[in-house]
Amino acid sequence: MLKLLRSLVTRQPDTGTAPVRQPSAAPTTRVAAAGVADFDIVANLVDANGLPVLDWEAAQAWASGIAAQGAQAQAWAACELAWLEHLGATLGPGYHVVQKGQIVLLSSLDERVAAATVHFVDKTHQRIVRVLDGLARPAQAHEQEILIVFDDDATYYRYLAHYYPGAGEFAGSGGVFINAGCAHFATVKADLRAVEPVIAHELTHSCLSHLPLPAWLNEGLAVNTEQRLCPPPPNTFGNRPSPQQMHARHQQFWGAAEIQAFWSGKSFLRADEGNELSYDLARILVSQLAADWARFCSFVLAADMADGGSAAAREHLGVPLEDLAAALLERPPDARWAPDPQQWHGAPERGAF
Repeated sequence: MLKLLRSLVTRQPDTGTAPVRQPSAAPTTRVAAAGVADFDIVANLVDANGLPVLDWEAAQAWASGIAAQGAQAQAWAACELAWLEHLGATLGPGYHVVQKGQIVLLSSLDERVAAATVHFVDKTHQRIVRVLDGLARPAQAHEQEILIVFDDDATYYRYLAHYYPGAGEFAGSGGVFINAGCAHFATVKADLRAVEPVIAHELTHSCLSHLPLPAWLNEGLAVNTEQRLCPPPPNTFGNRPSPQQMHARHQQFWGAAEIQAFWSGKSFLRADEGNELSYDLARILVSQLAADWARFCSFVLAADMADGGSAAAREHLGVPLEDLAAALLERPPDARWAPDPQQWHGAPERGAF
């Protein structure tokens, strides 16, 4: 992943005005700033499976040469918008950019639905900051949230493939927060109510991106916040497993090797039921731990993905993570379940998959 550059993105104050739909025009080719040569957008576009992605490292290097910090932020914002113009032009004539204050949307949604989506993102960000009091970073004056809504799954996955390794099998997703270069959200067009949980989930990741959280904690916070802000519909037709059924599946699935993959975050990348069970176990753990919010906040702020949050749990929760997991699964304590980075395959994951 490229270095996070959210600190350079300009956030304008929300004046309460209606979203502004950018007129269809030829995409911006160069961005100008005082004291430096123009940045050539076209020359710095990278082919990502037929879709343009800006070379954000080159953009960072250029913006860093601008003397005034405020001018850096303005130039970076211009680079972001120019990239979105090029991406929209490649995706098709129906795509357009809508901007309201801190929120930027690229989609082919009609004007009414686009305005509702921008409004939802804005209000959801405010609600997440309140719900995750003491954890979520409040909106900064120099940041904005970008959401890309693709028309179909094929285009969505073609775009996401740019951010995945070249080989391997990965679980599907309804949306993602891409914390690379220009941090942004991506999802697929659907009824707005169907997209709302995706936005709430991924926006939670954005609000927590300043913390080095292990994947299980990051995803557990996101799932619980998503369900609090966008409660799932009642299981009217019984098509979702009951809590008792899920508990039985958990007991059967998790062993010493599987729980190590959970602590490292690798189990969230599985393409089988381990993916679903990882998210559910993370949800349950966070839900139980968050009952004492003050203690939980201290734990989250100290947690580090390098050890899966093990040291922070002992210090701030007073109990080892392996004992917590064993208790939830109604198993006796097992020292082999303790997070052990020596057994992990590759670097730990931080979530926001």
